[in-house]
Amino acid sequence: MADQNAAAKANASPLAAVKGMNDLLPDEAAHWEWVEGVMRALLARWGYRNLRTPVVEPTALFVRGLGEVTDIVEKEMFSWVDAMNDDRLSLRPEATAGIVRAVVEHNALYNGPLRVWQLGPMFRHERPQKGRSRQFHQLDVEALGHPGPDVDAEIILMLRALWQEFGLAEGADIVLELNSLGQPEERRAHRAALVAYLERHAAQLDADARRRLHSNPLRILDSKNPALEPVLASAPQLLQFLGQASLAHFDAVRAVLDAAGLAYSVNPRLVRGMDYYNLTVFEWKSAHLGAQSTVCGGGRYDQLIETLGGKPAPGIGFGLGMERLLLLLAATAKLAPPQAPDAYAVVPDAAALPRVLPLLAALRARGLAIVMHAAARDGQGGMKSQFKRADASRARFALVFGADELAQGMVGVKALRAAALPQSLAPLADVDGLAARLLAGRKG
Repeated sequence: MADQNAAAKANASPLAAVKGMNDLLPDEAAHWEWVEGVMRALLARWGYRNLRTPVVEPTALFVRGLGEVTDIVEKEMFSWVDAMNDDRLSLRPEATAGIVRAVVEHNALYNGPLRVWQLGPMFRHERPQKGRSRQFHQLDVEALGHPGPDVDAEIILMLRALWQEFGLAEGADIVLELNSLGQPEERRAHRAALVAYLERHAAQLDADARRRLHSNPLRILDSKNPALEPVLASAPQLLQFLGQASLAHFDAVRAVLDAAGLAYSVNPRLVRGMDYYNLTVFEWKSAHLGAQSTVCGGGRYDQLIETLGGKPAPGIGFGLGMERLLLLLAATAKLAPPQAPDAYAVVPDAAALPRVLPLLAALRARGLAIVMHAAARDGQGGMKSQFKRADASRARFALVFGADELAQGMVGVKALRAAALPQSLAPLADVDGLAARLLAGRKG
């Protein structure tokens, strides 16, 4: 019996979210909605259209697309074997591979280049910390079928326009780093020189660098271990191995950014985490975020479409971390407050609801946001408590449906953000006039 009682208590105990997969309650979600709305509007102005892919993809997609020896594939993917048909599946750890898979599968480049974006959750099995969760969210933007450096520069300038929309200051709040990874044959030559150099300094490498030395030596350049800094500072730089065409591409990108007055630094150790990149790579970083400083990163991937089975076509894109952007906007006091309702309906007597609810529906149909107090029978329906809640809602107006007002065929209109203004009356029958009055309050 004791065991049964213990089991019953365990079954009745509250359940918590999976570690590293977080809830967004309404006040926080309102900030996300605002940020997402700014993004959608800007992307439409720059000619990008929404594309949506599943969160579950074949594991082979990421092994082929990202690289078998990348950290993501080796250690971070949520993967399993489907019990129904033995397929190996994974939750997507990033969006580019899935978007390219969809474009190839549906022959979406048949009619020419494509500009697309996607916003949604990604999943990586790693230790949760500030700015890094197991379920995180990305805005992913891709320009497919465009070979020239002009599109590289345009995407970077589009991101600057996005930071400006949020009021982030270049230099103070966010900075741009650039590099070129050249072409595969140039990286192979650099890789050989880098491995030879690091082998000569093997005694100074940490365990992680020794593990990567022959599988993915470029990632050693991105090490955050300060003890490796003296070795890495003198390591061969990829830019020294680039041919004329790769350098010309990089110079053309920089020329556009220079002409646009966009400040940046060339970081020869910027390599990114996926194997599919070539030529231009970039990251936007912020000192406000501490160790997880990268807000957005991306670059060109001209071989990925062919690698995933499509006809050879170039591509470039970026992923922007939503959690990190929200942290940055909070740290710089750039978050817009949640949108307040236009009005809060004060209804002291539930008997009035048959007259009140149709009017509120008519006002909402005219574009107004109205919250109705729904506690007339719960002991919290008094006028004082309702006005207290109306004020807490940050609504501009209270609509008062008291017995005296209704007896005259009127509704009381009280400006909550201007205490000096007395309450006035408006006819219940004049819905358009009341709507116009409340809408005018938005401008005030």
